[in-house]
Amino acid sequence: MSDHAADEATETFLAHRNLLFTVAYEMLGSAADAEDVLQETWLRWVRADLARVRDRRAYLIRITTRQSLNRLRSMRSRKEAYVGPWLPEPLLTAPDVAEDVELAESMSMALMLVLETLSPTERAVFVLHEAFDVGYDEIAAAVGKSPAAVRQIAYRARRHVDARRPREAVSSGETRAVLESFRNALESGDLRGLLDVLAPDVVLVSDGGGIRQAAPRPVVSAGKVARFIVGGIGKNEVSLTGEPIVVNGGPALLIRVDGEIDGVVTIRVEDARITGLYYVRNPEKLRPWTREDLDPAVRPVSR
Repeated sequence: MSDHAADEATETFLAHRNLLFTVAYEMLGSAADAEDVLQETWLRWVRADLARVRDRRAYLIRITTRQSLNRLRSMRSRKEAYVGPWLPEPLLTAPDVAEDVELAESMSMALMLVLETLSPTERAVFVLHEAFDVGYDEIAAAVGKSPAAVRQIAYRARRHVDARRPREAVSSGETRAVLESFRNALESGDLRGLLDVLAPDVVLVSDGGGIRQAAPRPVVSAGKVARFIVGGIGKNEVSLTGEPIVVNGGPALLIRVDGEIDGVVTIRVEDARITGLYYVRNPEKLRPWTREDLDPAVRPVSR
């Protein structure tokens, strides 16, 4: 490849890098794996004959999708051996990501957990079509299926996801208000306050990865979740604080125990109450926050 062609390839890749990262992350739920996919995409991209590539964006998405599918299938064994519930790696994102409602929803912890129940191909088709508005012909080329088959897969995946997603979209402002009430009750150990902000059928999922203590299975119902939270604070006699941050395009809390980073909490809200609590404590998923020499980097994501 000539120097001019190499410069052109680099410029094109960098122009689409944020998009490619977002595609890979939404398919994998892991920023570390998404970065690995981008490296693999780059190695294949620089070997491509750019003169024969009609749509460079589509071509890059195709490479990224194929590499993500390969990695997604290989991740199955890792997840099967995972200790306790698995949650996606939280991404610190800029507040303005929430303004792109579709992108913010597609990256939300709640929806990404639903995507975990899809097959790898269903997930790829859903993410590409619903989150990034990629056409069926382009998706077909990326996943190795016919356009007709992709349409059927997209329909099946959409029905599956729609049956499990919140009935109505909730604004980031409403989520922030509910999260602030939760934060106040959390910091004060107020059982009554927690019960007021939790939906009766709320589900708490905590991810310690076998490294940090976490509930071995989801905790269900407001009473059990509230007692689980307050009991943990009282038993250990610790000082617990929650710092408002934006994770995966939505309001979240960075939890500190006695001043040390303990985890990241995101929530799902319906009818002004919390129906889902997602607490990531696995330190391997919190490296951007726990490295002493580096503040957590805001992930530039795009559609």
